[in-house]
Amino acid sequence: MEVSVLNINGQETGRKVTLNEAIFGVEPNDHVIYLDVKQYMANQRQGNAKSKERSEISGSTRKLGRQKGGGGARHGDINSPLLRGGARVFGPTPRDYSFKLNKKVKQLARKSALSYKAQDNAILVVEDFAFEAPKTKEFVNIAKNLKVDGKKMLFVLPEANKNVYLSARNLQKAQVIEAANVNTYKVLDADVLVITEKSLEAIDGILNK
Repeated sequence: MEVSVLNINGQETGRKVTLNEAIFGVEPNDHVIYLDVKQYMANQRQGNAKSKERSEISGSTRKLGRQKGGGGARHGDINSPLLRGGARVFGPTPRDYSFKLNKKVKQLARKSALSYKAQDNAILVVEDFAFEAPKTKEFVNIAKNLKVDGKKMLFVLPEANKNVYLSARNLQKAQVIEAANVNTYKVLDADVLVITEKSLEAIDGILNK
């Protein structure tokens, strides 16, 4: 699949690049996409929810009433989960939600996500660019020139660029990531991918290992 290379003014440069069929033209596998997104979301969880168990409640351990003859239920101390202010039965405890996925599964998931975007013609390839200083206005102008303003856009750069990152940070619908950090969730979450030429080469190198 050939894609025209645009400059930051949104004009065609007269050059074209061929998207690697082994990455952008595979048969998407929805199940591995589900697994990879599930792992990504699980890794975002802090897992620090905690409620107090009976042994952790601060309260008297005195038995509330006699065992028999009271005419009601038998009670132990005031920390009982049955009473107001008592402990919680089987409450949450801090835990790690992350789980392992095989490398080949993750690679297939990324290829599947990129292939979906290629099928939807939601991939733009632009010339490599950089900012001399953080300028949100300049970033917005690029988005307008590429006709992606108003859409959720994911800009993929070959390496970290602090000025470009800071320029996009205040824009709700824009994200900037490095090619090495491209993941299934962010690709699918974006309406359009804006990939620089060098990033395309980096993605080829990473996903064709």
